[in-house]
Amino acid sequence: MRLPTFAQAIQMDRYGTPEVLKPSLVPLTPLREGEVRVRTLYAGVNYTDAQIRSGNWPITAPSPFPYTPGVEVVGRVEEIAGGVTRWQRGDRVVTMMQGLGGVRSERPGGYAEFVTVASAALAAIPEALPSHVMAALGLPAVTAYHGLLQLGSLKGKSLMVSGATGRVGSEAIPIALAMGATVTALIRRPDRAAALRAQGSVQVSVDNDELAEGQVDAVLETVAGTHLARHIKALKPGGVLCLVGAAGGGDASLDAWDLIKPVILTGYSTERLDGNDLQGAVDQLAQWYEAGRIPVPDAITYPLARAAAAHLRLQLGGNDHRILLVPS
Repeated sequence: MRLPTFAQAIQMDRYGTPEVLKPSLVPLTPLREGEVRVRTLYAGVNYTDAQIRSGNWPITAPSPFPYTPGVEVVGRVEEIAGGVTRWQRGDRVVTMMQGLGGVRSERPGGYAEFVTVASAALAAIPEALPSHVMAALGLPAVTAYHGLLQLGSLKGKSLMVSGATGRVGSEAIPIALAMGATVTALIRRPDRAAALRAQGSVQVSVDNDELAEGQVDAVLETVAGTHLARHIKALKPGGVLCLVGAAGGGDASLDAWDLIKPVILTGYSTERLDGNDLQGAVDQLAQWYEAGRIPVPDAITYPLARAAAAHLRLQLGGNDHRILLVPS
């Protein structure tokens, strides 16, 4: 099938409120050697998109506007350039980060009918994993998975997840359970406690009320800020904390004596993600999904043209659902 000359995309020409996100028609330029064009089925809406849109995380490209947001896409291969041997037209694939939108903005982002990426930036979606499930898991699950890997083997270990009702934190819980950990979920909303406990070996602490020193083997940190010091104290001697986000802010202090236990403090960012890491995460998520070990996150879809409404939903507390854009 011949592709159109122009296609739908969302663009912004300045930082601001969700209303700066405008539907546009953009030209489909010829592919370069080693590139693949993907037809978007689902584009995830993430916290990072809102931070970039508002100007809190400025785009580092020299001439950032017009900018197409979005750092992840689930779709099908539509066109292949020379030098590409791995992919065929119709393959189901996922791509995320690696310069797709984001602060690096090496390529236009995922809020578009088509995205063009390097062949190596794609991962194949296994047959056992439906496209809508891969999209619902998306970047939060991949971030949680690779963050948890930094903690070492979790089999038989105790893990604490801060910000457990955020997107990454909520995905980390079933993944950690599948890895063999017992989980303490730190939350601020008591109404979410029952649902978390229903997942299995999950204890729930509301606003750190039940948090004790020397309690856990590992911490997946998504909040940081003023809470970081208490979360470090919760580690047993030899424990590891991996920071994957700082929703509470980057300014934090700690008691230096806590490091003498000793404990290890590290971190993970999907800015380090490559196609091989992505494929490894996708394959493992597919295995756990097929075995019934991880649930499908609740998701809500918006037409691509209503990206502004999707951002408003996220801004007003849309973390209860995964938000996805679907081209018409």
